[in-house]
Amino acid sequence: MYIALYIIVGLVALVLLLALIAPKKYHVSRSIQIARPQSEVFTYLKSLKKMDDWSPWARRDPNMQKKFTGTDGEVGCVSYWNGNKEVGEGEQEITKIVPEERIESELRFLKPWASTSDCYLQIDKGSTEETSTVTWGFSGKNKFPMSIMAMFLSMDKMVGKDFEQGLSSLKTQLEN
Repeated sequence: MYIALYIIVGLVALVLLLALIAPKKYHVSRSIQIARPQSEVFTYLKSLKKMDDWSPWARRDPNMQKKFTGTDGEVGCVSYWNGNKEVGEGEQEITKIVPEERIESELRFLKPWASTSDCYLQIDKGSTEETSTVTWGFSGKNKFPMSIMAMFLSMDKMVGKDFEQGLSSLKTQLEN
């Protein structure tokens, strides 16, 4: 009887300790140089509809259902998607635009699990007037019990390769 009680108390203490030391936030970003002027890259990137041309997730389910509300490229525009198990269901809403520099969005994932993240595209001048640096990133909070899982699963490893693939596709799209 006492052994079972000690085991239960030990497990509870372990979970509490892990919850205390587990990462509470995550941030993933990747950057790429594109041989196009900053204004041209910005104009292209602020369109949620054009995101399907370079997004790695659009390629994983070419039959995904898409719906847009609001004016594309403006604050308040929402892109809704419902796809296969790889892409899930969710929506992206443009929340802030800094002309020629940055587009911020809120990602609301509905399936396979509910979560919310902040996403951004930062466009900076490159080494010349004819080049740009694009940084694609997202961040969010790890809520319990996901925070404990984050100790063993790297969000950077899970999403970083997708960002690299998407940015490479974006580069190809804009430079050709």
